[in-house]
Amino acid sequence: MSSPVQKSSAGSQPREVLPVSVLAESELGSEAQRERRKRILDATMAIASKGGYEAVQMRAVADRADVAVGTLYRYFPSKVHLLVSALAREFERIDAKTDRTAVAGGTPFQRLNFMVSKLNRAMQRNPLLTEAMTRAYVFADASASGEVDHVEKIIDSMFARAMSDGEPTEDQYHIARVISDVWLSNLLAWLTRRASATDVSKRLDLAVRLLIGDEGRP
Repeated sequence: MSSPVQKSSAGSQPREVLPVSVLAESELGSEAQRERRKRILDATMAIASKGGYEAVQMRAVADRADVAVGTLYRYFPSKVHLLVSALAREFERIDAKTDRTAVAGGTPFQRLNFMVSKLNRAMQRNPLLTEAMTRAYVFADASASGEVDHVEKIIDSMFARAMSDGEPTEDQYHIARVISDVWLSNLLAWLTRRASATDVSKRLDLAVRLLIGDEGRP
């Protein structure tokens, strides 16, 4: 994703949009701060689940999370940062809950297909929430580059580890990035009703098969 630029106030020279950091959970020193961050993300997801992207307003999130608006902005500088961070947390939750023993000993194709299918089902469960998080992710500018990179690393790791019996190779991470891009484009097609859930499943199955093959088929 190329870095966007904005015009300066004089209108003559473009200026780069610099990353703006959120307070990551690992950077929070106290349990109270971590709990506050969790409440904020919980509130964001609850609002998005009911009203989608447009419903997520900073004041509404602050009220639901029972924090001051100023406090909310210290944790998350914008609703894009909020929603992309929520997407990262959702991927982490899905990853943590995945029972990989269900396909232990299977082929790389079977293991990766299992993970892709699980992610599809999870993201299709609540279209309004998925639309809100995905919209923020797709349209995030360079100010949220840290959060976008974090999301990409999580999903790439999920797919790469699914392919590997041990530590993923560099090639497996490259394949995972391609699958991630294909998965995202098909998720967007589903969200905009340009593809059905069945269409998405078939396309991703084909993409995985073409990239890594299926040893179980002739």
